[in-house]
Amino acid sequence: MYKKLSVIGASLTLVAFAATPALAQTTAGATTPVVTTTSSVTTKIACIGTAVNTREQAIDAAMTTLTAATNAAYAARATALQRAYTETTLSTVRASTKTAWSTFNTSMKAARKAWQTSRNAAWSAYRAAGNVCKAPAGTGDGANASSEASGN
Repeated sequence: MYKKLSVIGASLTLVAFAATPALAQTTAGATTPVVTTTSSVTTKIACIGTAVNTREQAIDAAMTTLTAATNAAYAARATALQRAYTETTLSTVRASTKTAWSTFNTSMKAARKAWQTSRNAAWSAYRAAGNVCKAPAGTGDGANASSEASGN
């Protein structure tokens, strides 16, 4: 029984000493408490917020580029197919449609690759910035990365 009370007493003493700086510290001559750990956490959260904002801006720019490239690929394909069906022989129609689709597929592949590269770079930069911030676990939203559009 005595051991239990000693352990409990020691535990409470440790908790009290550990919590004291977090509760309030006063500076010399100041009457307002200065909370040190809250401002530190606030700074770390703000740091993560900046990293998230930078990531989102990069992803937004990459998505804008992807959609512009996709729209251009579809427009070029439509124009090429329209031209293909103005040909007068079956062999030239086949060759023109084959070229139109091949060019479209190449353009789409390049657009997806550029998107994936940009998206991955944005997430990598975010993770690196998050490591520098040293924010508490669960502060960032990196667990949601799988929700990102894959570009496939």
